[in-house]
Amino acid sequence: MDKKISDKVINRLTIYHCILDDYIEGNVEFISSKQIASLLNIDDSQVRKDINLLNNSGKCRVGYIVKELKKSIEDTLGFAKTKNAFIVGAGNLGMALAKYDNFTNYGLNIVALFDNDKKKIGGTVNYKLILDVSKLPNLAKKSNVEIAILTVPKLYAQQTADYLVKADIKYIWNFTPVVLKVPNDVQVWNENLMGNFLQFTYNI
Repeated sequence: MDKKISDKVINRLTIYHCILDDYIEGNVEFISSKQIASLLNIDDSQVRKDINLLNNSGKCRVGYIVKELKKSIEDTLGFAKTKNAFIVGAGNLGMALAKYDNFTNYGLNIVALFDNDKKKIGGTVNYKLILDVSKLPNLAKKSNVEIAILTVPKLYAQQTADYLVKADIKYIWNFTPVVLKVPNDVQVWNENLMGNFLQFTYNI
């Protein structure tokens, strides 16, 4: 990306992308910033500001061409470049993520799942193998995988993160409720499920 885009803007752009997908399925050719804003209950000036980062000017009084805007978001956020990843932890959450087919629409390819439960190893979920975690370093090297989605129990989170670092994993999408300690050259994105839930329910 030529411009640094904030996490909040990236989040909004991915939601715009979902809306554009629906419009394409409905054979709608154009969409306005007001239409997007009304669906998300935000100000349409914010939508225009976000879209301006994509160098997509739209058409006066008509709006944006849906297919072109969708492609602009994909090009800017790197959807077209496939990124291989592992899911580490084949519990309920790991299995659910493996079954989520929409990851491929955003350039994320789940190569395999890993666990240390002998009862799960050798099984498949959504055509993806569940392998012994000891196989991870070698497969990471062979498949050039630098991304791991961490869904192990809390008790094993840091220990598993240390193992991933030694296997040259550089990006960890952390679904555990643990603040991981990693070297400076490893990036961690914490998926705070309970925090998001509490934000949602705070005023209920």
